[in-house]
Order: sequence, then structure tokens, then C-alpha cells
Amino acid sequence: MENSSCEIVFSLNGLNDTRTNKLIYFSCSFLIYLFTIFVNMTLVVTVMLDRALHEPMYIFLCNLCLNGIYGATGFYPKILLDLLSDSHIISYNACVTQIFVVYSFILCELANLTVMAYDRYVAICNPLQYHPIMTPGNVGKLLLVPWLLSFVEILILVLLMVRLPLCGSKINKLYCTNWDVVKLSCVDTSVNNLYGYVLVISHFIQALLIVISYFHIIRTCVRSKAEQSKFMETCLPHLITLSSFSLSVVFDVLYARYGSSSSLQGLHNFFSIEYLIIPPLLNPLIYGIKLKQIRFSVWRLLSRKVRALT
Repeated sequence: MENSSCEIVFSLNGLNDTRTNKLIYFSCSFLIYLFTIFVNMTLVVTVMLDRALHEPMYIFLCNLCLNGIYGATGFYPKILLDLLSDSHIISYNACVTQIFVVYSFILCELANLTVMAYDRYVAICNPLQYHPIMTPGNVGKLLLVPWLLSFVEILILVLLMVRLPLCGSKINKLYCTNWDVVKLSCVDTSVNNLYGYVLVISHFIQALLIVISYFHIIRTCVRSKAEQSKFMETCLPHLITLSSFSLSVVFDVLYARYGSSSSLQGLHNFFSIEYLIIPPLLNPLIYGIKLKQIRFSVWRLLSRKVRALT
């Protein structure tokens, strides 16, 4: 059955196993969403208000947190509504919008982590060239490029997807994904698959560049205890963030394409939402705990607010 795209309403089947505990899941999800927004906004506001933090490393971290808010907002509102409803459906246009937001969040996260790795590489391996390279103009470009490139890449992905006529409406996930919609197509999807592989390969190379940069950073840090201290404070949080995000995305991609449809729905759900929940929540916490200046600035900001209220 071939449907007009605008008339299609997708059925999201990922919540079928949670009907008996919907209120518990809703409460936990709502609290996690609020806490995610709070910790990210706290870090963003702290960097904006504290002049001592107006340095490239903290500005890039601020950009990472803004992307975390963007990604969380693309996922949580819909899942919260579904947890309160007996019917888990989404219109075609809303599905396309969610795909655009979620996928652009993923690519922007990886791009921001790449920029942060480059910043640490220059700061540790070429400290004398750091300020000539990290000029305000270059920092501005490094802030905008991840967003622009991610939006362009996902816009192409979405345009290739919306041209396909669909012969189904069931998505076995908690939210809309490109691969699940493409699988419902009535026609050949070779172009979509090819573009998907191009994205995977190009961003694998991007991740490889991050690994290479950290190889040089670690090699430089081994020579000096002062550099080792700098690595532990500024680079270790970045490595934890990168590892958590990369592994969760890889697991989800592999499971979506090669996982068994007969597997437990709960396991499928876990792999599909981990990178939408964990990185936006942990990024500000990890950096807030490890970076002394961030920690002290947040404490000063909260102390002022408490004194103002009392």
C-alpha cells in the first residue's frame, strides 16, 4: 500500500513493554530531562558570566552543552507525551523533524568533540602557537562550522528520505530514525544506503583524527609532569565524553542494522536512547567536576544566588 507522505501517521512500538509502569518511567524521564537542562544551562551561564572563563576551551565546552540541550529537547518532550498516552503515534512531518534534530545533534556532538580535541592538541603540543591560532575569528568559525556542516549533512539525508514512497507505518523504536523510515519504502533505497555509508566513513575518519591527536597529546604529556597534570584536568574529561558518546552511537547503528528483531525490546530501547540521554547529562557534570575553574565559578554563582534569595 503506497501512501501520500503527508497523510502517514507512524506507530512507535518501542513502548509496548512499559504499559504497566508508565508513571514510574514518566517521572524518572521528566526528572532526568529537567536535571539535564539545569546542569547544561548552569555551565553555559557560568561561562557567559565569568570573564575568567572567556577562553577557547570553555567556549567550546559551552557550545557542547548547548548542543546537549538541543538534542535532549529533540527527544524528551515526545517520549514524555507517549508515556502519558495509550497511543504512541507521530505524524510524518513531526517524524521528519525529530530525525533532523536527533541526527544533527549526533553529528554536531562529534564535530564539537573534534574541535575540542584540536584545541587541546594545539594547547599541549604547540603551546607557543596557541594564541596566534586560536584568535577570536578562528574561535568563532570553530563554533559555527560544527552546526553548519551538521545541518547540511542531515538536510541532504532528510531530502533523500522524504522522496521515498512508503508502504508501512510501524517503527519498532521509541522515536523516529532515518533507517527505520527508509526500511518502510516501496522502492529501491540504494542511494540512501550509499549516502549513509558515506556519512559513516567520513565521520569514522573524523573520529580517527581525534584518536591521532590524542596519541600526540599523550606522547607530549609523558615527557613532563606539568603536562601530565594538564592532561588529567582538561583532556581526561574529553576522552570520557568521547568514548561514552562514540560507543553508544556505534552500538545503536550496529543493532539497528544487524540486530535481531526478536531480541528483547528493553535491550533495543537501551541501545537506541543511550547516546541521547547519557552524553547531554554527563558532559557538564564531568567537566564541572574535573575543571577547577568551572567548579569554582559554578560554586560562586550558586552562592550569589542563594545569598540574593536570603
